[in-house]
Amino acid sequence: MTLLQLLPILLYCATIVTVFAATAGAGPGIPGLWRFPALLGAAFALVTAVTLVVEGPLQFWINHTTTWAGNQVWFDLLFATAIAFIMILPRARAVGMRPWPWAIATVSLACLALLPMLARLMWLEEHARTNAEPNAR
Repeated sequence: MTLLQLLPILLYCATIVTVFAATAGAGPGIPGLWRFPALLGAAFALVTAVTLVVEGPLQFWINHTTTWAGNQVWFDLLFATAIAFIMILPRARAVGMRPWPWAIATVSLACLALLPMLARLMWLEEHARTNAEPNAR
């Protein structure tokens, strides 16, 4: 099995663990959890950079416009990106994040922007909780 065949399987397994852990209650309130989307964002940016160097920037568009499956994946990406942005926007506003820079980045870069946005949001929420505690420093 090649790396290109193995990576989607590994990421799918990690997604299953993450979704089920969040469903079971793991998540908000865990100190330092913001590092998880920050690390994912950095790793995803690295994979994207490698892809750009190896296959060029047009390959993304070619993948989404040459087959019905490519169109379906493109639609899924657009829907998931919009849903995620809309769902985290109220929390982002509540901690003082300006939405327009993140909106522009998200429609331009999808998860390359959403992961850092989520990490920033989680960091700001953690910071607000820590500062709101009576004995917090």
